[in-house]
Amino acid sequence: MTKRRVVVTGIGAVTPLSANIESSWTKILNSQSGLKPITQFDATHCPAKVAGELLNATEETKGNTDLFDANQYIDPKEQRKMDRFIQLSIASSEQAIADSGFVAETQEQKNRTGVMIGSGIGGLPMIEKTVVAMKEKGVKRISPFFIPASLINLTSGHISIKHGFMGPNHACVTACASGSHAIGDSFRMIEYGDVDVMVCGGAESTICEVGVGGFAALRALSTNFNDDPTRASRPWDKDRDGFVMGEGAGTLVLEEYEHAKRRGAKIYAEVAGYGISGDAYHITAPESTGRGARLAMENALNNAQVNPESIDYINAHGTSTPMGDAIEVQAVKSIFKDHAYNLSMS
Repeated sequence: MTKRRVVVTGIGAVTPLSANIESSWTKILNSQSGLKPITQFDATHCPAKVAGELLNATEETKGNTDLFDANQYIDPKEQRKMDRFIQLSIASSEQAIADSGFVAETQEQKNRTGVMIGSGIGGLPMIEKTVVAMKEKGVKRISPFFIPASLINLTSGHISIKHGFMGPNHACVTACASGSHAIGDSFRMIEYGDVDVMVCGGAESTICEVGVGGFAALRALSTNFNDDPTRASRPWDKDRDGFVMGEGAGTLVLEEYEHAKRRGAKIYAEVAGYGISGDAYHITAPESTGRGARLAMENALNNAQVNPESIDYINAHGTSTPMGDAIEVQAVKSIFKDHAYNLSMS
C-alpha cells in the first residue's frame, strides 16, 4: 500500500501572549513572555504564584484582539456547557479552519473530515468548582452541564457538530504529549487513507487552585521567580527550578497532499514522519538514559525515512527540571551524535 503525503494547510492558536496567532507569533519573535502573576485564583498560599494566563476581554477592552473573547466564537448560552479548555480549543480551531479555506460542502467531504483534539487533564476548574458547590450546598447544586463540560472528548465533539465533520472523532489524553499525539495520530489516519482532512491539536486550561497546587505538590513547578515572572521558565538553564503552568490551545488542519493541491490550498509544511513510545519506567520520572525519548525519535526518523543529519530543530519537552532536562539532552545526543551541536532546540 502506498502511503499518502500529509501537509499542513491551516494554523490557529490562542496563547498567553495573544488570542490570535499573528500577534502571538510577532511577540514570540520579539522575545516577549506571556508569564505573569496568577489572577484566576488567590495564589497567596500556593508555592508557585506564576502562570501563563490568557487574559479575558471585558466590556472596556472589547476589540483588543490580544484578549480572549469567547463571544466571538461561541453563543453565550452554549458557553455554560463548556469548561474553558473547550472554549479555547474552539477558538483556535475556528482560526485554523478559516485559515485553511477548507469547507466540507458535500456529504462525502464531511464523511472524510475528522477531528482529534488532545488535553492532559481537561475540565479541572469545572470539577473543582462543582465539588466545592456540592460540599457547600448539596448534590442538587450540580449543573446538568457538568459532565459534558468537563470531558476531554467533547472538545472534538463540539467542533465536529459545528462543521458537520463526520469522520473520526477522537481525543488523546497523554499528559504533556496530548496535542502532539493528536497531530501524529491524525497524520496516520490521513497517511493510510481513512480520511482526507483532520482538524487536530491540543488545549489546556488548569490554572486553578487544585491544578497549580497539585503540580506544586509534585515539586514540578518553578517557585524561585515568583517576583520576576518572565524569568520563571528557563529550560536547560543552571538556575532552572521547574516548569510554569500555562493555558491555551493550538490547532492544525492536516490534509492529504493531492486533496490540498486540487483545491489550491496554501501549504505551510509537510508532516514527514511520526514516532511514539513509552519508557516503561515510572509514572512521573523519565528513565535515566532517556530510552523512551530516544525510541520515539528513532521511530519518527524511520517513518519519515530521513537521516538524523537532515534535522535542524527539535521542539523538546523542556520541563526546566534538573533531572528531566539532563535526560532529554542525553537522549538527543544518543541519536544525533556530533550533529547534536548543530541543532537548535527550544
